[in-house]
Amino acid sequence: MQIISDIMTRDVRSVSPTETIMRAAQIMDELNVGSLPVCDGSKLIGMVTDRDITIRATAAGMAPDQASVQDVMSQQVRWCFDNQSVDEVMDQMSDSQVRRVPVLDHDSHQLIGIVSLGDLATKHSAQVDRTLENISDPSQPDRPH
Repeated sequence: MQIISDIMTRDVRSVSPTETIMRAAQIMDELNVGSLPVCDGSKLIGMVTDRDITIRATAAGMAPDQASVQDVMSQQVRWCFDNQSVDEVMDQMSDSQVRRVPVLDHDSHQLIGIVSLGDLATKHSAQVDRTLENISDPSQPDRPH
């Protein structure tokens, strides 16, 4: 059985909830990624994506150098432990329709990595197509209008 720590991306960079969305976007640009875990100290409290910045902030007219990450981040974070099986995490990703999942150390509960569909596709061969198909189903809005 393959576990998440075998395939996850290590040395993940996070952002503070009090950072500006401009800074979060700059970090995403530097790293060529579309999402960042949001941590308060060592505690994972959310995720912020390029889509959060574009849709939630820009559409609301927020100034990127003044609005903070906590204003636009998603707080219901789906995460996994480093010792979980890859198949179990793929099921979680399918059920939640997420493409990236932060990985926490089983003992300390601190952020130690992230696992993405790309990690699964390149490093694990079990049922990636099924997971992608389930994640790609249209989702419902996550907040009221």
